[in-house]
Amino acid sequence: QVQLVESGGGLVQAGGSLRLSCAASGSIYSINHMGWYRQAPGKQRELVAAITSGGSTNYADSVKGRFTISRDNAKNTVYLQMNSLKPEDTAVYYCNAEVVTYNFGSQRYWGQGTQVTVSS
Repeated sequence: QVQLVESGGGLVQAGGSLRLSCAASGSIYSINHMGWYRQAPGKQRELVAAITSGGSTNYADSVKGRFTISRDNAKNTVYLQMNSLKPEDTAVYYCNAEVVTYNFGSQRYWGQGTQVTVSS
């Protein structure tokens, strides 16, 4: 099976920065898309940023110019650098990856989530 383990969340003041990491492990043949989603209390989960295996990226309008997604294919890891954080960025952030495994083909996996809290 495949596990996604996130790290890097926490409490930060508005205007500050955080860097999230998500490492995939298990019977991985390759990883296609990787991305970060977030879910604030009472709201639906939304896409924050995504990156293809070739490095193409896309971002939610609300984070463009402030967040940067990147990945290290050799480490099966995706990162989210978050700058100029705002209180409205407060949410649980989830890592997502489309993983091709040796036994089960292509499936999407989710991490357990990491809390990001931005104080005003």
